[in-house]
Amino acid sequence: MQSFITDHLAFWIPMYVLALTAWACIGRFMMQVFVAEESPNYIWRGFRLLTDWAVWCARRMVPSYVGPRVLPLVAACWLFGIRLVGGVLAISAGMAPSLTPPGAG
Repeated sequence: MQSFITDHLAFWIPMYVLALTAWACIGRFMMQVFVAEESPNYIWRGFRLLTDWAVWCARRMVPSYVGPRVLPLVAACWLFGIRLVGGVLAISAGMAPSLTPPGAG
């Protein structure tokens, strides 16, 4: 009997990291209304620690007229898109778990 989790770690870990970062980008986008950019707030610093790399990448992929306050939302959209494409590719390659048991049809 296959383990649902351990046999598909190559699927679960990247999907989890992408989802965590995308949702943290949304949290950062929403929290920036209330918190200054260089605030010592530990929740804000956690959001920045998780999402700085994604916002940095988004800054390089979008036109310069896109404001810095919108970049976390743009990064979240990119991450959700990458997660969708990666999930479809993993399913088509047989790397993702299936809901039907093996040999059930």
